[in-house]
Amino acid sequence: MGVQHSTRAMADRAADLTAVLLADPAVESVSEVLHAYGERGPAPSGDLGLTAEDVAAMRVAAGRLREVFAAADVDEAATLLNRLLAEAARPPRLTTHDGWSTWHLHVDSHDDAPWAEWFLASSAMALAVLLADHQRVPGGICAAAGCAHPFVGSPGGSPQRFCSPRCATRARVAGHRARRTGAAPGPRPAGDQPA
Repeated sequence: MGVQHSTRAMADRAADLTAVLLADPAVESVSEVLHAYGERGPAPSGDLGLTAEDVAAMRVAAGRLREVFAAADVDEAATLLNRLLAEAARPPRLTTHDGWSTWHLHVDSHDDAPWAEWFLASSAMALAVLLADHQRVPGGICAAAGCAHPFVGSPGGSPQRFCSPRCATRARVAGHRARRTGAAPGPRPAGDQPA
């Protein structure tokens, strides 16, 4: 599979990398996510050359991106994204990475920019495009107990509360069981209180 350069794929990559990075992962775990989204290094082996220092710097960037996913409203998300873009993004440019890829847009400083710079700049750009296209927070943090995985929201309908059908089903089943036994289903995550 080649690199997925669509805005949605880049935003999904941002959510998945943020989730993995905030779990304090090994280099291999981060490489797996990057490979799943088609990222390859220039060597025939596809090795990304990712180091523990790269992962540590990417983890800091992930913490900043998590704030965007957790934004309470579109204005807060836009303010956070504008700040990230001002700090991390550079003028857009097209690149093929010296022929290793198809033409695609980059907003980091150069093809050999540090991983954290690339991650923060490209993720902020993708999330900003989604916010502008749909006029809503581009994602959220899963409301399922024990999950907290960031996710990219669907463009239409009600705002999404869960990162996956699995988490939505688990929460629905837990709520049903709690109602049957008369027990409270447990505390709701912040921002998920009934109106």
